[in-house]
Amino acid sequence: MVALEREKMVFLVVTLAIGIHFTATAALEPSVIIVGAGMSGISAGKRLSDAGIKNIVILEATNWIGGRIHKQNFAGLSVEIGANWVEGVHGEQMNPIWEMVNKLNLKTFFSNYDNLSSNTYQQAGGLYKESFAQQAFDVADSLAEFSRNISTSLTASREEDISILASQRLKNLVPSAPIEMAIDYYNYDYEFAEPPRVTSLQNTEPLPTFSNFGEDLYFVADPRGYESVVYYVAKQYLTSNSAGQITDSRVKLNKVVREIRHSQSGVIVKTEDGAVFRADYVMVSASIGVLQTNLINFQPDLPHWKILAMYQFDMGVYTKIFLKFPYKFWPSGNGTEFFLYVHEKRGYYTIWQQLEREYPGANVLLVTVTDDESRRIEQQPDYETKAEIMEVLRNMFGKNVPEATDILIPKWWSNRFYKGTFSNWPIGVSRYEYDQIRVPVGRVYFTGEHTSEHYNGYVHGAYLAGIDSANMLIRCIKTNFCKFPIAAKGT
Repeated sequence: MVALEREKMVFLVVTLAIGIHFTATAALEPSVIIVGAGMSGISAGKRLSDAGIKNIVILEATNWIGGRIHKQNFAGLSVEIGANWVEGVHGEQMNPIWEMVNKLNLKTFFSNYDNLSSNTYQQAGGLYKESFAQQAFDVADSLAEFSRNISTSLTASREEDISILASQRLKNLVPSAPIEMAIDYYNYDYEFAEPPRVTSLQNTEPLPTFSNFGEDLYFVADPRGYESVVYYVAKQYLTSNSAGQITDSRVKLNKVVREIRHSQSGVIVKTEDGAVFRADYVMVSASIGVLQTNLINFQPDLPHWKILAMYQFDMGVYTKIFLKFPYKFWPSGNGTEFFLYVHEKRGYYTIWQQLEREYPGANVLLVTVTDDESRRIEQQPDYETKAEIMEVLRNMFGKNVPEATDILIPKWWSNRFYKGTFSNWPIGVSRYEYDQIRVPVGRVYFTGEHTSEHYNGYVHGAYLAGIDSANMLIRCIKTNFCKFPIAAKGT
């Protein structure tokens, strides 16, 4: 009996010792909460995992992985309601997203805008004479080149930034006629989701995306969805099932983060459903639009310099509206994929794309609106938007245009988890202020496409930003070269 009790005691001591060892080992591995399972959050998680920091939890507000890279069923088709293009291809450097797309063998289609002068429609109907339209495009190209030269000159002389519109005024050539505004909208609003009057010249002309990665663009139209690239990154460190779904317990969907408490000893993250998570650090990948709202409450408040920097940056709204028709009534074939509608109101259903190559026989059109038009459309019933679009189409192609059988209008601005589609660099934000958006506050780190040093607004920017932000945290952890100043309320 005594021997048996002695064996039990030895077993208990050994078990306790092992338990203490495991606890001590776990304590040595830093823990990180990642807020958001979009490209940046997933990318940051992979970089942390590669560095040996695997004690992570990813909290995602929605029921999907991918964030603003998201497919949706539309009339039996898989369409992208968010990011749709790989922008920056066939340049000196390889766009990392293009590399992933090719590895996954996703279906992509080269977007050729070269023939727009042959496909520019007047407000009251009918095509502009090609020579007239081409002349307007040539003037716009010359104006864009002038703006790029001004930008280069300002940067070289370290002078203050100006808006794209200001550079056009320097040329004394501000687009004002309807066709000039439509082309100007195509050149700038269609890319940045905001007009030239607010967009920074030095930080958008020339664009590093096209300078570094190439000027070609490819439209992703694959049943698996563009989000496949996010899953491609995720599966390199998160467990998944045979169907390709992420099943890792470290990823928690439908977890809406509402409060982040941070101190020198760690962070506490609370979600809307009452759950509480504790960690050494938190990486926030929410969009700049969300950070400009009160969805996430930081305790203590973020310092004023941080808040001011975040509020100075812009969250654009870019809305791709899909329409399906009983039959095709628009021109098709080479050189007809993109067409412009000229209206006296800037940005009024200006940019059109017929998707015959991407979805053969589906009879689908895509029209893009941005900024104030996007917000206006999100606040009105879909049937009113459809009526406006049908009027535009009948102006272009005649009164016999059939009624659309289906319409899909994404509403990113109204969605409290996004509050827009991607960031735009506005006039007035310096590189120093932009760095303030990126830098951590104590144990709170930030990532997202809006923190990408050169590629804000792009999918590759989101991916690279996740890596960059994770590297900052890794340096802090590995070298212990970091401080945790806690911003007191009111400072």
